[in-house]
Amino acid sequence: MSRDIERKLTGWRHTIETGLDAAIPLEGGAGVTELRRAMRYSLLAGGKRVRPLFVLASCEAVGGDPAEALAAGLAVEMIHAYSLVHDDLPAMDDDDLRRGQPTNHVVHGEAMAILAGDALHTLAFETLAEAPLPPARIRMLVSILAHAAGVDGMAGGQALDLLFEDRPADEQAVSKIHQLKTGALLAACFEMGAVAGGAGRTAAHALGEIGRRVGLAFQIQDDVLDVTADAETLGKTAGKDAAAHKATWPAVVGLEQARQQADDLLADALGRIEELGAPGAVLLHVVRGLANRGR
Repeated sequence: MSRDIERKLTGWRHTIETGLDAAIPLEGGAGVTELRRAMRYSLLAGGKRVRPLFVLASCEAVGGDPAEALAAGLAVEMIHAYSLVHDDLPAMDDDDLRRGQPTNHVVHGEAMAILAGDALHTLAFETLAEAPLPPARIRMLVSILAHAAGVDGMAGGQALDLLFEDRPADEQAVSKIHQLKTGALLAACFEMGAVAGGAGRTAAHALGEIGRRVGLAFQIQDDVLDVTADAETLGKTAGKDAAAHKATWPAVVGLEQARQQADDLLADALGRIEELGAPGAVLLHVVRGLANRGR
């Protein structure tokens, strides 16, 4: 069973990579071509494509055809890539390593990196707007993704993250930062997949709640790995959070308690997915893979 699921995931990853590559052709004048190169540098830098896989798997979990969710999956990955480009900028996290490679602004310059992030952000919504889906579904998908990326999502979470640098934070504050900065987009992956698959608002919201738990666990794991892993394992500079005095789970509850909270969140999410039965098998498999992340 798991072998069949892995084969399916391999096929999905290939489809996702092909779609992302086709979304940014290298054409246009010198300036435009350089911008496209900067966009492609971050969007096609690899990674496990967990977010678009969540979108496709959530679509299948509600009985939909994963092909209907491809545009949503591509759009989410574009938003994720844009956020990484901007997070790495000197004005934000000031990092020079991402996925084991020099960050976008190191290679293409700060100004071009900003433009690449801006263009990836807008391309995500263009991709959704042109999705071969009923207009009502497209409107819902656009609304969900915009909310997850905006002031009540990633952007708001990043603002709080910056606000609490060099300031004491309690567990409530750290939870709020992570729910917005990471959890909102992960929740959107699950909810958008359900919407693309034709699920109603109630079912889509239920999937989103699962994604919210997975997203928070994912960020707690990131905080733990920043303390315990090296740069080669992480693909980015290790120890940056502590050096910047960021508000993190290990900093407010300790390393072991942080690990336990991540495990508890994932256990709850897995239990909810199991209730979906056979259609949720792929989603269950992908979330289970997160449980051993960094172990």
